[in-house]
Amino acid sequence: MSKPKHSRALAETEAQAIGRNLRTSPRKLGLVAGLIRNEPVSEALAKLSFSKRRIAKQVKTVLESAIANAENNHQLDVDRLIVSRAEVGKAMVMRRFQARGRGRSAQIQKFFSHIKIIVAERSDNDEGKAA
Repeated sequence: MSKPKHSRALAETEAQAIGRNLRTSPRKLGLVAGLIRNEPVSEALAKLSFSKRRIAKQVKTVLESAIANAENNHQLDVDRLIVSRAEVGKAMVMRRFQARGRGRSAQIQKFFSHIKIIVAERSDNDEGKAA
């Protein structure tokens, strides 16, 4: 016996990709995610390509994965895709210590993050507003 198939959580015009355990804090990743929210996919890729932030390269691969999922798995038109949502969440925290004076130690926290990018196909009436 297999598990029962659950219904699709996204709409028919949406596709998603998830990047897990990215080695940056959620606060820094949120700044990069804010750059691409509600942008057409071509502009979002351009912004991530020329961003100076280190994590932008990994966010770009997640966005490219979402675009490929939309094209190959859901037969959506790539030219009409926009980044509808870019959600950032906390992942694990690696804890290290640093030796301090007088035999003491201080804790160092290395944060990890998750990102979920959802791309959606614009409808015909939305294209008139964007132009």
